[in-house]
Amino acid sequence: MIDHSLVVLNSLSGKKETFAPVNPGHVGMYVCGPTVYSNVHLGNCRTFISFDLIYRYLKHLGYKVRYVRNITDAGHLENDEDVGEDRIAKKARIEKIEPMEVVQFYTVDFHQVLEKFNTLPPGIEPTATGHIIEQIELIKEILAAGFAYEVNGSVYFDVLKYNEAHHYGQLSGRKIEELIHNTRSLDGQSDKKNPQDFALWKKAEPQHIMRWPSPWSDGFPGWHLECTAMSTKYLGASFDIHGGGMDLKFPHHECEIAQAQAIHNHPPVKYWLHANMLTLNGKKMAKSTGNNILPMDIFSGENDKFKKPYSPEVVRFFMLQAHYTSILDISEDALEASEKGYYRLMEAVQQLAKVSPMNQAGNFDTDQWLKKCYAAMDDDFNSPLLIAQLFEAVKFINLVVHKDHPINKSQWETLTKMLAVFIHDVLGIAPEQKSSNANEETLNKTISLLIELRNDARINKDFTTSDRIRDQLSEYGIQLKDGKEGTQFTLI
Repeated sequence: MIDHSLVVLNSLSGKKETFAPVNPGHVGMYVCGPTVYSNVHLGNCRTFISFDLIYRYLKHLGYKVRYVRNITDAGHLENDEDVGEDRIAKKARIEKIEPMEVVQFYTVDFHQVLEKFNTLPPGIEPTATGHIIEQIELIKEILAAGFAYEVNGSVYFDVLKYNEAHHYGQLSGRKIEELIHNTRSLDGQSDKKNPQDFALWKKAEPQHIMRWPSPWSDGFPGWHLECTAMSTKYLGASFDIHGGGMDLKFPHHECEIAQAQAIHNHPPVKYWLHANMLTLNGKKMAKSTGNNILPMDIFSGENDKFKKPYSPEVVRFFMLQAHYTSILDISEDALEASEKGYYRLMEAVQQLAKVSPMNQAGNFDTDQWLKKCYAAMDDDFNSPLLIAQLFEAVKFINLVVHKDHPINKSQWETLTKMLAVFIHDVLGIAPEQKSSNANEETLNKTISLLIELRNDARINKDFTTSDRIRDQLSEYGIQLKDGKEGTQFTLI
């Protein structure tokens, strides 16, 4: 029996801590989802793949996990500020369509891309617009607690007053004095007492499309408030894991902590986990510089960054070869290496299935190997270390296959079972799926061969064989039709 002592790197303390859920046997996990105004980019995908790995491993350990990942479909303004235009509303204005058309289109795109990457869907996927009432009630509570104020129909969180009672900056490590010194007063923010204050509710300007009635004005909620409302509604005032990209640590997650603590007077989250960024060819990804690529463009090969297409399985495998907290650079060489490693791993699994165990055991301690695999994942979900252990098993399998190295039944059963568990269930790496075109071509070639064999049988007056081929194909939904131009087939 393997003793699991899972440790996680808590961004709040900056240290690895033993994982002990608020409610034993149960895990509440909230991950900040996308703002659906454009195609999901590759850096976002890395974050969601990282938390899919975490979700899968927690489930594998036997935890009952409630995984909540939101959809931001309102309230996220340009440049993450309290001024400017709503990102979704801006896209709708440019495209001359309804904001909810933008939301629907890019939500579908988001789901399709993550499905390609074989990520498990969350248990709950709430939307910001579906929780306006909850957000308004939270604002009332923060106002009642004395940590917010209303000005001209907008409501702002009072950061300096909050900092007197609590600690604003505990997650990001920023000091309030430095924030005051480094913040300049921006146009349109004159309603605020202090530049550091952030919006809980914004009064909508006449041209603002997305608006809802509230006690203060027709307006819309602040971006930070949405996640506090949705996480606490479904996971409670104190839950286990809050995750997201490293770029959300400040101000988004810092503001979430402040909002929740202002109401409940205790920290909302036990463990904060952050996935690091993805760079492209050594540089930060950015649409403005052209150093950017969409997942679907990698899969199709229709891009100017890589010489050939790479499958979702290979790209996912590439991402998991680095720890989720480290910066990862995607390049042609890196994808090539991952593709070779992916096929080497899959080939070994396929070859192992064909091996016949012997009475004699090979020089491979499966018990120690298994402990090392679990030790890797128990150490803050260390997927690259797990993958290294998988390749130790591959070396042994290759010796068995190519050099007649012995493997007994116990070794064979352990490797067969646990390779499947670690590769498919934990890492979430699926066998590569051939395209529908490739499947169609294979089907056509197979049926053509059977038609040729049937024609040979008929020439040799072997009508029993020719009739059997025709009748069997008919049972499989393939109808043969003989004519002047030869035999054709249709799917029925």
